[in-house]
Amino acid sequence: MPIRNFPFSREHGGIARPYLRIRISNPHTGLSAKTYGLIDTGADECAIPAGYSAILGHNLEQGITKQISTGNGITSAYAHSTRFEIFHPETEDVIYTIDNTPIDFMPNLNVVLLGVNSFLSRFVLEINYPEKRFTVKWP
Repeated sequence: MPIRNFPFSREHGGIARPYLRIRISNPHTGLSAKTYGLIDTGADECAIPAGYSAILGHNLEQGITKQISTGNGITSAYAHSTRFEIFHPETEDVIYTIDNTPIDFMPNLNVVLLGVNSFLSRFVLEINYPEKRFTVKWP
């Protein structure tokens, strides 16, 4: 069930953006958190604020450590196995699941970023900026 012609939401600084309602889970503990993820075609990878690591039962610094270049410079990231579930925008129905994929948890990040390699590359994404709407389909 694709998400069709859904409006941008969650304005920040007067700019509406394309967000998906998601659940992030730790496949090893079963702990999860519902949140919103920003569709970010400029992010190579998905990234989650480091604060979610404790909520999900991950020990942040025991993840696979790497240095990443961001718009704010070089920062450390800690990859942990994570599960993403996408909710239908108007219900609590899970319409797509990405199981057990390594995702970067990053200090000083305040929004979940849904990047290309481990997320957006699975979908056909249409963004209509003039109308502030987006569509997400999968093969």
